[in-house]
Amino acid sequence: MTLLEELKWRGLIYDVTDDAIGDVLENEKVTFYVGADPTADSLHVGHLISYLVSKRLQDRGHNPILVIGGGTGLIGDPSGRSSERNLLTLEETLENAESITKQVLNILPEAQVVNNYDWIKEFDIIRFLRDIGKHFNITHMIAKDSVKSRLENGISFTEFTYQIIQSLDFMHLFKEENCTMQIGGQDQWGNITAGLELIRKTEGHEAKAYGLTWPLLTKADGTKFGKTAGGAIWLDPKRTTPYEFYQYWINASDDDAVSLLKKFTFKSVEETKQIIEEFQAAPHRRLAQKTIAEELTVLVHGQEAYDSAVRISNALFKGDIKSLNVSEISEGFKDVPSITLEEDTPLIDTLIAAGLAKSRRESREFIKNNAISVNGDKVKDIEFIIKKENAIDQTFTVLRRGKKRYALIKH
Repeated sequence: MTLLEELKWRGLIYDVTDDAIGDVLENEKVTFYVGADPTADSLHVGHLISYLVSKRLQDRGHNPILVIGGGTGLIGDPSGRSSERNLLTLEETLENAESITKQVLNILPEAQVVNNYDWIKEFDIIRFLRDIGKHFNITHMIAKDSVKSRLENGISFTEFTYQIIQSLDFMHLFKEENCTMQIGGQDQWGNITAGLELIRKTEGHEAKAYGLTWPLLTKADGTKFGKTAGGAIWLDPKRTTPYEFYQYWINASDDDAVSLLKKFTFKSVEETKQIIEEFQAAPHRRLAQKTIAEELTVLVHGQEAYDSAVRISNALFKGDIKSLNVSEISEGFKDVPSITLEEDTPLIDTLIAAGLAKSRRESREFIKNNAISVNGDKVKDIEFIIKKENAIDQTFTVLRRGKKRYALIKH
């Protein structure tokens, strides 16, 4: 199976700019680039596909250049948006660029990383308009989907020129790094083809360059991929803990699991087909989700973080809270209601303070009915006292009512 055939099988081809791309990828060593604008200080799982496709190409002998858009990030990409982005300061953009560069290098440690601010800043307005702007036809620019979809509600001149600014990236990398291919999501098609046009007009029609895009990712129910009720799933462990990251993939719906397995794991085609067969025969075992969660958590956060995420998951499922350390409790119970106790407190009162009971009478009933656990142990004594000395590392006490209602006590 050729590289292009495999990408198609995995659902990672939306369109290509030239039918010769398949042969080029099989017979040449291609330098290609993929870009990300530093609009935040972290990438999220929606960005992952860019770097996983890059890794697939790199594993077949091609050379990735990862462009951090320190310059284009100051302008704002209108693609996929219905309104203007808030403009960032140069300082914010460069700080964000530094943060996401580290995340990208976790995934592709040998890739070349560049910041397009380094060459965009060299253009003054006269040079930009004379040397670059003259090659762009306004009619063609308006016809691009990223612009056309915004015309009704309005688009600023700043965002209108984004495709020109990004085209500079492709032209610069083509000339300086012999980069002959840009890859990206389908919403980048207009920007990619604009770059190809600029290369042909400045370097001559014999200049060979290509573009490849993949479909935008959505869930089977049509909702946006990478979003949860709590917001985006970030790669930064301070924003989204490794446990939450792991759980996002574990909780993927069965309807999405096969597609995600193909796109997000590096199992061979044969291995992937075997996993799909086993998963479809016994979906309750969640083999597909577990495979995705393991590969991606190790790739993004490392083996130790993955092992910890599994340990937290198993402890919560079995109620074995005492097997967790303070760090893992903080991670696993990040979104659980919590209170702080300054002194020893009766369990009856603690349940009310933590929101697990509405009254002392209700607290007593829950305790008598064997519905309350403290650090994983069932408690039937209505006189039980929550003490710091009995807390895990004298820091946390975990209360549970029934099977799923938790509260965290901080001492």
